[in-house]
Amino acid sequence: MSAPEDEERLLPLTQRWPRASKFLLSGCAATVAELATFPLDLTKTRLQIQGEAALARLGGGAGEAAPYRGMVRTALGIIQEEGFLKLWQGVTPAIYRHIVYSGGRMVTYEHLREVVFGKGEDKHYPLWKSVIGGMMAGVVGQFLANPTDLVKVQMQMEGKRKLEGKPLRFRGVHHAFAKIFAEGGIRGLWAGWVPNIQRAALVNMGDLTTYDTVKHYLVLNTPLEDNIMTHGLSSLCSGLVASILGTPADVIKSRIMNQPRDKQGRGLLYKSSTDCLIQAVQGEGFMSLYKGFLPSWLRMQSGWNHTRPTRETQHCIS
Repeated sequence: MSAPEDEERLLPLTQRWPRASKFLLSGCAATVAELATFPLDLTKTRLQIQGEAALARLGGGAGEAAPYRGMVRTALGIIQEEGFLKLWQGVTPAIYRHIVYSGGRMVTYEHLREVVFGKGEDKHYPLWKSVIGGMMAGVVGQFLANPTDLVKVQMQMEGKRKLEGKPLRFRGVHHAFAKIFAEGGIRGLWAGWVPNIQRAALVNMGDLTTYDTVKHYLVLNTPLEDNIMTHGLSSLCSGLVASILGTPADVIKSRIMNQPRDKQGRGLLYKSSTDCLIQAVQGEGFMSLYKGFLPSWLRMQSGWNHTRPTRETQHCIS
């Protein structure tokens, strides 16, 4: 065996297989964050589908007074009516989703950074490349994770269906995947993918651009240095902008994914994401597109920023 091969075998696993290691580490970090913040995600989904005007026109009774109002009352209502552990209903497909999304996004971003874009002549990675790379990586990761997102949303609504006296759709996670595939095929597993990747692109764009802009402004124009305080303030602002940009697409995604379907897997409420958008605005007003905004923002602050591919990440993984 040659000397280079011997040296390679002595290297740590993270150096021998850097991309695989980053994928696994990203997936592990995402899993921990998912478990900690999942009640916010469940609350967000319930709020997004609450008072759905299209369901009322179909005869589903959604036009009646909703039992929940706001994030806190929604969470308390779930605990009182369904049980405390139901705050984690749908967490298994959510973990699957984050492993696929976070890992896929990170690997795609690295490939774009190293192979497609490359660094400038001064060895610096400009902001516009970071933004475009982040958006493209987010779109790829979200597209790959769409089936898990679909199952997560539908399982999050199972407790509400039970309270309304409707039959449960699934016996478990794997039954959900099998049933959706049996009824709609591969296409059925990617229901709602258009607003899903739109949300991913908007969230990544808003987060990356705002974070870098705010951080550089604070460092150059205030007494603050490049420390945890600057990072926290930048993350607060970037999460807010990302939530403002991404929440409308997230609402549309949740409604399309949760809508009732016929035996062929076709939606009964909406023909497309555009149709869902029009019906929501006409039937519930423009602000219906921001249902679930607060838990979405809080969750983004506490659980999403650990995988942001900013310039700090770029330097750390170089």
